[in-house]
Amino acid sequence: MSWLVWSLLSAVFAAATAILAKLGVAHVEPNLATAVRTTVVVVFTWAIVAGVGSHTELRHINRTSWLFLALSGLATGLSWLCYFRALSLGPASKVAPIDKLSVVLVILLAWPILGEALSTRKILGGLLIAVGAIVLALA
Repeated sequence: MSWLVWSLLSAVFAAATAILAKLGVAHVEPNLATAVRTTVVVVFTWAIVAGVGSHTELRHINRTSWLFLALSGLATGLSWLCYFRALSLGPASKVAPIDKLSVVLVILLAWPILGEALSTRKILGGLLIAVGAIVLALA
């Protein structure tokens, strides 16, 4: 499957995540809810890794990759903690669009950090996402 199909599947599961998380956090302290969710993610992903046999590649991960994957994990954890706190305090239909402002930040940061081109289309798309997120959050 192409990156586009995987991206669309990611969007579908992210939408399900928001709805299910909002239902799940209704009567649970947000940090505890995040810990439960994270535990499920850890068990599920390691089961997949073991199932497809890619766990044997662990020894081939270099120090730089370990560092960036660990930092990414920390960023993910902080993002999820903030997301669950936001869901516990606000409506999912407002929290999710603001969370998607991450797309705009990725566009902006991928330019200097990853060397990705910053085209007029990307700038316009990022602005539309930002305006859309703000409009939805204020609705």
